[in-house]
Amino acid sequence: MRFRNHRKSSSIPEVNLVPMMDVLMSVLTFFIIISMSFSSQITADVELPQASTGQVKAGNSGGGVREEKSPDPLVIGLNNQGQILLANQPVDKTQMADKIISYLSEKPDGVVILKADRKLSYKKVEEILSEMQKLGGDRISLALQ
Repeated sequence: MRFRNHRKSSSIPEVNLVPMMDVLMSVLTFFIIISMSFSSQITADVELPQASTGQVKAGNSGGGVREEKSPDPLVIGLNNQGQILLANQPVDKTQMADKIISYLSEKPDGVVILKADRKLSYKKVEEILSEMQKLGGDRISLALQ
């Protein structure tokens, strides 16, 4: 007598992941190419103001960590009417120059920061920065938000 093995083989469905991965890689490639084309748009017919010269300070590339306490910076404001502000009081360019010279002579490690209103033209900001740079060299900075 023959006994048949009527074992039901449970068929587990297999998911083939290769076609799904191909589709996902194609979509990913598409989005990468599109995002790269948006980020490299060139703006034509825009004339940006130029500073006469500029320098970039070298960072701390030494082996040891050394904390130096720098003096409080001298902050000079430039409001949207183009007025130069020292301690929230309007001053002219000669008073600004006198203050920068006296500050930098008292504090050789000090920096001067220009906080200009975002509604001002680049040309006005560049004009004030150039005058400040003539007095302070590489110790002049422009504050950004």
